[in-house]
Amino acid sequence: MALTLHSHPFASFCQKVLVAFYENGTPFETVLVDLGDEASTAAFKALWPVGLMPVLVDDVRGRTLPESTIIMEYLDRFYPGATPLLPGDADTVLEVRLKDRFFDLYVQEPMQKIIADRLRPAGGRDPLGVAKARSVLATAYGMIEREMGARTWTAGEAFTLADCAAAPALHYAELVQPFGDDHPNLTAYLARLKARPSFARVQREAEPYAHFLPQDPDA
Repeated sequence: MALTLHSHPFASFCQKVLVAFYENGTPFETVLVDLGDEASTAAFKALWPVGLMPVLVDDVRGRTLPESTIIMEYLDRFYPGATPLLPGDADTVLEVRLKDRFFDLYVQEPMQKIIADRLRPAGGRDPLGVAKARSVLATAYGMIEREMGARTWTAGEAFTLADCAAAPALHYAELVQPFGDDHPNLTAYLARLKARPSFARVQREAEPYAHFLPQDPDA
């Protein structure tokens, strides 16, 4: 097998890449990275010392690639399928890349801040940081709500790399900060993402690990 993805099915940035793989039925093998296991962690850090997932290894082309967006662009260029992850039009490509960064920086990042804070001991929590993260999420929700009133997918009418990024980001964000009734377009967009066969498969594969999501200690 040419492609091997080092990942975990519950990790949101790994899910982003898995959606891209499943959209096009691209063959690949998976190496499960268990950061709770010393041997698994050591093997992964020998491959990518930063220790962040996912990482793609292409034995045919001799490439090892970290970072979810870079992996998806690599797949689109060298292993394309029926769903172009980056459309050909230059303006649309810029829009797709912008939305990918938007979901990474303003949905994924604050969502992960909130979840990470739940794992801290009581005396080490960061209420100000969490409040800022929730404010960023609220702003992002409002921006998505306005845009999705006239779009099927986040960059237009075609499913792209940006929707691969949006799916896990919004799924987990909604769990830590529900959208509310005043975001019907955002709610409908997430429903479309969850109904997409590629992300539905990702969700099924993540279900056995759902207990890893820490609950809000203040709830």
